[in-house]
Amino acid sequence: MLEIKRDKLGQLSSIESFRAIVEGMTDALGDKATAVALTSAGRKHGKEVAAKLGFNGSEQNLDDAAKQITELLGEKGSRLCIIDRIVRDGDSIKVYALETLCAIGGTEESPPKCTFTLGLVWGVLGELLQSKLKASQTESVLRGDSYDLFEFTVLT
Repeated sequence: MLEIKRDKLGQLSSIESFRAIVEGMTDALGDKATAVALTSAGRKHGKEVAAKLGFNGSEQNLDDAAKQITELLGEKGSRLCIIDRIVRDGDSIKVYALETLCAIGGTEESPPKCTFTLGLVWGVLGELLQSKLKASQTESVLRGDSYDLFEFTVLT
């Protein structure tokens, strides 16, 4: 991948710009196609994050994984989100996320979905567990919940 260096602006951008990208994609492609594209982009980036953290097929403790992911994506990293905890119960995995990039903007009638962040977590977990997963967002801070909760079911 070609690395672009921004000497004055650095590697970070604004949430406002991200929302404008998502809204522009939605206007051009529609809700479903935008959700598919953003989830796919998130999964691809999640696989890259997993490789960067050395998670590919490792026997990583999920508590330690949550800390390492947050280190890379949280306040000291790219500021995408904070992974508060990852809980596994058999074939079910719940990821409790805070301050997700996707959970900004929208309206009460049409709150944004955390498609990119969900995809990213999905990509990381798939690589960490070396499993195919089914994913969904079951709670949202925009609906008054305490977390953006992502739930995964292990398929293989």
